Amino acid sequence: MTEELIPLRVSNKKAYVWDVDDVAKLRSRHGICGMLTGTLPHLSQQNVFLGVPLLLMPEEVVFLVEKGLACLVDDKNAHHDPEPSHLAKWDSSRLKAIKHQLALAEEEREAKEHQYTTMTEEAIRKRKEREQKRASAASSPNDQSRSSSEPAENPLAYDNPGALFDKQRGQDSSGASRAGITGANYTVHINAPSSQLEWYQQSLHSFTTLPSAREAGIWDYPTSPEERARCAVFRDLREKGYYLGIGIKFGGDYLRFTRELGIFMAFHPGDPLRYHSHFVASVIASPRTPLQPMEIVAHGRLGTGTKKSHLLCEWDEKNDIVTYYSIEWAGFG
Repeated sequence: MTEELIPLRVSNKKAYVWDVDDVAKLRSRHGICGMLTGTLPHLSQQNVFLGVPLLLMPEEVVFLVEKGLACLVDDKNAHHDPEPSHLAKWDSSRLKAIKHQLALAEEEREAKEHQYTTMTEEAIRKRKEREQKRASAASSPNDQSRSSSEPAENPLAYDNPGALFDKQRGQDSSGASRAGITGANYTVHINAPSSQLEWYQQSLHSFTTLPSAREAGIWDYPTSPEERARCAVFRDLREKGYYLGIGIKFGGDYLRFTRELGIFMAFHPGDPLRYHSHFVASVIASPRTPLQPMEIVAHGRLGTGTKKSHLLCEWDEKNDIVTYYSIEWAGFG
């Protein structure tokens, strides 16, 4: 059975993944991590975990399309002007969903109110039993002296601390709390994915190859020798089982994460959420690309400063081979 292609929705030459199931599939099955860029509602601290959409690196997009795992979708043109009948049907289903959610919320509220009332009646029953025991003990001739010196009722002795004060006022403590329950607010969820709308026609604006997407004008990466080298290095490392992430803050092109080692382009010994990267990778476009000695020194010292080894990845387009050189800083003298 052919696996369904993951839609990569393109906007301004950037590819996004909006479905959380697709995000999980990319990470768990294909080792593609991307970067979450969406904000999470009602979350004050958002500097660690964000939400959908997932923004993919261009190299990740090229890898997925070339492997036949995903397709590029022209998201802007996939949205057509809706017909009046489509809008009426959508509005009707939306109102129906809202009424259904409100009915479920009302049932939940009534269940909570019934549970609270049952608990209150149980507390009242226990209180009456205690009062009867005290009354019978006080009427006994042998306990008259003890009953006369018995202290006043202790509010802490009740299962419901407010019951004693409600008794003195001649009120039922359940009234105020029930009033609080009946004033509860409801949260209504409305489906947002546009892929479920009748006027969204993804199939007419999907592209399964890079040339067809380039012809449609929605995707043009890679175009230069440097970009082709980056895609080739990314593909080679991913096929070797490495997890790759953005490595610009470590002075490289990628971070590499593997099942045995962690690298950039950064490499990890597995999923980056569980492992630190061990390597920072820089791509060299061809065997004839000049490399200054000071660059080698800088890469070695920077990698050591971030507790990583630096990896030079040389792409030979003629022979379709990637050669790797690892740099580590060593002390002398």
